[in-house]
Amino acid sequence: MSLVAELAGSGRELAQKWGRFTLFTARLCAVTPRALLRPSLLVEQLHNSGAQSLVIIMLSGLFVGMVLGLQGFDLLRRFGSTESLGSAVALGLLRELGPVVTALLFAGRAGTALTSEIGLMSATDQLSAMEMMAVDPVRRVCAPRFIGGVVAMPLLAAIFSMTGIFGGQLVGVTLMGVDAGQFWSQMRGAVELRDITEGVIKSGAFGLACSAIAVYEGYHAVPTADGVGRATTRTVVISSVAVLVLDYMLTAVLL
Repeated sequence: MSLVAELAGSGRELAQKWGRFTLFTARLCAVTPRALLRPSLLVEQLHNSGAQSLVIIMLSGLFVGMVLGLQGFDLLRRFGSTESLGSAVALGLLRELGPVVTALLFAGRAGTALTSEIGLMSATDQLSAMEMMAVDPVRRVCAPRFIGGVVAMPLLAAIFSMTGIFGGQLVGVTLMGVDAGQFWSQMRGAVELRDITEGVIKSGAFGLACSAIAVYEGYHAVPTADGVGRATTRTVVISSVAVLVLDYMLTAVLL
């Protein structure tokens, strides 16, 4: 009976957390149009979430593309189709690896930064001070960071994919001897608009989920050093799981 009671309590707590997250996200979306009236805040948060993540995104994209080029060349060589390496690299990055890996990196870098920043503002009573001055902290603090993450995510995924394609071309053409004309012509013939659209839809959904989770965890973090640390950890874990679950659901729908 104790096990059943414990499971019931865990399920009830999970439902309550999901309800609080849903209500907070709805409130966040409601104040988003008013937050758009302050473009300076949006540009600042876009820089924090996007521009400051460029180095890790481009470096990771380059090496993911190089690994994909090596593995793809080895696989295609067994079937005598090494000229299709460009198609394999581009489709793998645009439809799957680009959005997913970028979202995981985004959660680990930008998501934790958002959570810790908002959590620290809560711990130092800055959010409470805003409420006392009749300033909505969700609209003033959370909404610009949420919008910045949503906008930055598809841009970072596109940069990741482009850098990865360059890495695949670097390995396939320069190291493995694949003809450059075949590499690019096969890629142009295989990649369709729906492949690019699928990547954009996935990256947009991942950015929405990761940004909302990061902002929620920071806003509701326990106002202590330990509480902010735990909220940051939860951001990475929950965002990573959410990205993988959304990836499967979107892939099933789009295919």
